[in-house]
Amino acid sequence: MTNQQFSQSFFKRERRPYEKRHGNFGKNFIRKNEKIRAKEVRVVDSSGQQLGVMQTYEAISIAKKQGLDLVEISPNANPPVCKILDFGKYKYDESKKNKGTPKQASAKTKEVKLRVAIDANDYNTKMRHAIEFLEHGNKLKLSLMFRGREMAHTELGFELVKKFADEIRAYGSLDSDPKLFGKMISVTLSPCAKKHSRAAPDAQPAANALTKILDVSELLKLK
Repeated sequence: MTNQQFSQSFFKRERRPYEKRHGNFGKNFIRKNEKIRAKEVRVVDSSGQQLGVMQTYEAISIAKKQGLDLVEISPNANPPVCKILDFGKYKYDESKKNKGTPKQASAKTKEVKLRVAIDANDYNTKMRHAIEFLEHGNKLKLSLMFRGREMAHTELGFELVKKFADEIRAYGSLDSDPKLFGKMISVTLSPCAKKHSRAAPDAQPAANALTKILDVSELLKLK
């Protein structure tokens, strides 16, 4: 690099704003005292009383005599508005204000997949998972995919999905009726406001409910 190129590069860097060269920039940066760039400012004292427009150096002098800081609180005003206050306390109060109420974790959508030829053990396992998802505040997507000849008996799929949703109704409510999309029945459930203690659903009702479905599956040789 020639001397001329070095000189041009150096001065190009130096033309950057003071704040960027020294790390004092960004939407959260607050100017105080000598870092206030305006020559004149509108001053508010620590009690909230308006002191009017004055030279910035004069306002800084008033603040320091009180053992406080001159802080720019409205930089876009003309002239900027500054307040005499304890800067440390001001930043602490602002951080609490910006933090506000903790945001609730956004609810996720969990999916449980059923099939027409599901067995009782798998059915109950999926039910326990569904209850856990809903108890943790997640939405539940309940889906059932048809395979091959099962499409000739979509009513069995609807029957199974509705029964599954009915058995967990204490934990989640249907957002709408189950619908058929292509080869899949799908429906979403939202968690109930009241939480219940976790308890594994009784396996016997599930096994009884699947008797008809399993008989049809064997008849159609789906398994």
